[in-house]
Amino acid sequence: MLNAVDQALVNDLTGAPSSAQRRALAKIITLLESTRMDHRKRADEVLNTLLPKTGKSFRLGISGVPGVGKSTLIETLGLYLIGKGHRVAVLAIDPSSSLSGGSILGDKTRMERLSVLDNAFIRPSPSSCTLGGVAEKTREAMLVAEAAGFDIVIVETVGVGQSEIAVAGMTDMFLLLQLPNAGDDLQAIKKGVMEIADLIVINKVDIDPDAAMRAQLFITSSLRLLGFQGNPDHASHDQEYWHPTVMTLSALEGNGVPELWEKILHFQKLQNANGKLQSRRKQQAGAWMWDRIDAGLKNAFQNHPAVQTLLPGLSAEVNQGTMAASVAARRLLEAMGHEFF
Repeated sequence: MLNAVDQALVNDLTGAPSSAQRRALAKIITLLESTRMDHRKRADEVLNTLLPKTGKSFRLGISGVPGVGKSTLIETLGLYLIGKGHRVAVLAIDPSSSLSGGSILGDKTRMERLSVLDNAFIRPSPSSCTLGGVAEKTREAMLVAEAAGFDIVIVETVGVGQSEIAVAGMTDMFLLLQLPNAGDDLQAIKKGVMEIADLIVINKVDIDPDAAMRAQLFITSSLRLLGFQGNPDHASHDQEYWHPTVMTLSALEGNGVPELWEKILHFQKLQNANGKLQSRRKQQAGAWMWDRIDAGLKNAFQNHPAVQTLLPGLSAEVNQGTMAASVAARRLLEAMGHEFF
């Protein structure tokens, strides 16, 4: 049962677009990101209340190395979509320092034109050293943005390399942004983020059109090779299924953005028609549940009294080299009353 404060936030969020709705959206996401136990319980109630109003947006994940132009593309695409009558929410993940734990949260300042529009909402969040390029509460924040009526939700990842695949597990389409001179043909066939991308976009074609064309040819060839060894849908020639493609554009100049949106619409149309979109979301919901179970078990383990008692001594022995790390881990797990091999 929601308290009066949270009920008011939900009412503002699900009401007509207004400054009150934007405040409610920001406050609910802050509540979701809180680590306080009482806030987590409130956030669970709010999220369950909003759930019937979610699921009506198109979720687009965008990844790429730092400097590839993710923020520029998102702003240019966002302005284009708002011009077509859409409401765009951007969840930008900022890397957190492994030393201080802090984040700059500067992505919003890169999107100056987009951030001032009424039909846009930009929320930078710290990764908090979560693996996979996204924040721990990105999935929940995405649902809240959907409940507020944003029909396009874009998730911008940290952008640190080929292991950034978590965003593909929470969005409808995964777009990988590449540079024209990102590497040779061997780089183009490396496993990891490349083989799970639905669309690969080579940005900054205005700087070196020839290099962009070569990159497009290399990556297109590599996708054919990866398709035969990976996803069977990608290897087939059935036109009812989406086949990952490669295109070039200039996010800075806006050239190619309308064509990008046409490809996204074609992807959405195919995925809806063949049932892949709903199937993908069901799988993502199940994976999200297990992800939260893993996080909950880890938190329960760290706060278990027996573990807290043994941890300092066992940690010291591991650091001194008098006990193997695997042995110490097993003893800590056994302290919770469970046997592990």
